[in-house]
Amino acid sequence: MKGLGVLGLVALSECLVTIPLMKIKSMRENLQENNVLDDYLEKYPYSLAYKFLDNRPDPGVAYEPMRNYLDVSYVGSVSIGTPPQDFKVVLDTGSADLWVPSVYCRSGACTSHSSFDPLCSSTFLASGQLFNLVYGSAAISGFLAYDTVRIGGLVDVAQAFGLSLQEPGNFMKHAVFDGILGLSYPSLAFPGTTPVFDNLWRQGLIGQNLFAFYLSRNEEKGSVLMLGGVDPSYYSGQLTWVPVSKPSYWQIAMDSISINGKVIACDGGCQGIIDTGTSLLSGPADHVLNIQKLIHAQPYDHGQYVVDCDTIDALPDILFTINGVEYPVPASAYVRKSHSHTCRSGFEGLDHPFYPETWVLGDIFLRLYFTVFDRANNRIGLAPAA
Repeated sequence: MKGLGVLGLVALSECLVTIPLMKIKSMRENLQENNVLDDYLEKYPYSLAYKFLDNRPDPGVAYEPMRNYLDVSYVGSVSIGTPPQDFKVVLDTGSADLWVPSVYCRSGACTSHSSFDPLCSSTFLASGQLFNLVYGSAAISGFLAYDTVRIGGLVDVAQAFGLSLQEPGNFMKHAVFDGILGLSYPSLAFPGTTPVFDNLWRQGLIGQNLFAFYLSRNEEKGSVLMLGGVDPSYYSGQLTWVPVSKPSYWQIAMDSISINGKVIACDGGCQGIIDTGTSLLSGPADHVLNIQKLIHAQPYDHGQYVVDCDTIDALPDILFTINGVEYPVPASAYVRKSHSHTCRSGFEGLDHPFYPETWVLGDIFLRLYFTVFDRANNRIGLAPAA
């Protein structure tokens, strides 16, 4: 049996492509340092991180679920076109599309980022289809196109992607990244398009129909996205597999959330979304408020909660039980220390009318647990990060 386990690890690591990720300063931190966070949050109040649009009101416009990238901390590099034009993108398991700014966008957010010039690419092809992306109170609009995308040495030809024409307001102006590369299921993608990861698999560029994330805890370098294989040196013990309950987001069934043996949320089971495009731990507002009280967090501003930095070592672990396995999240992970020496709770309330018992496990969880996203078997693998 041990030999079979070794063979399994060898198989998972075949044709592995590793893409380094950079840990960056989040938009929230940039806004704080420029003393405009309060103004920004008043003008663009936080709203639902997800908006499920089952009925598309205009077939000529592509809609995508809303995302909240205010606290995103990791980005990767891709290039588009021939010759390549380089971009920093959020590698996001909570969306499915690739988009970057275009040179035709004159919004302030576009001019402060790298922009794609179609006239400089010999492999560019326009589609004539428009898209709208809704992010909280802001929206991005543009057009779809096709071109060669390079990621980690892989060359993905004729890849559909979005080019923004308008990025109104300051939503992206203070972001370190230029655009987004989605890694969720194709059902969330622009209608009629194939996401980047699916094309990498279809074109025979990766050895296994899966990818994995390792997120470093403190260092700016060291985080990686693995395409087509798994490097077991990035985790300890064995991977525990959890079935995907709904193949759109990377959604799984959770058993409970507890503190010191007492269930405090997700009593009787709930749904969880594993999301590299979210930094926090989000859940139903009433359950999150209960957790804030249990960890003695106090209201701060714009829905944020803070804890006394001197009490972190005394705060309890919070256990997420998934498929019968406990995944502890210690206070050192769920309390975030900012540059201003403020200690913020990593929990946020998020109510959705159609999915009232859904939690979103972002980077706080993923820094603790190496995660494999297995498309071939519709499952997620979790193991303690090395």
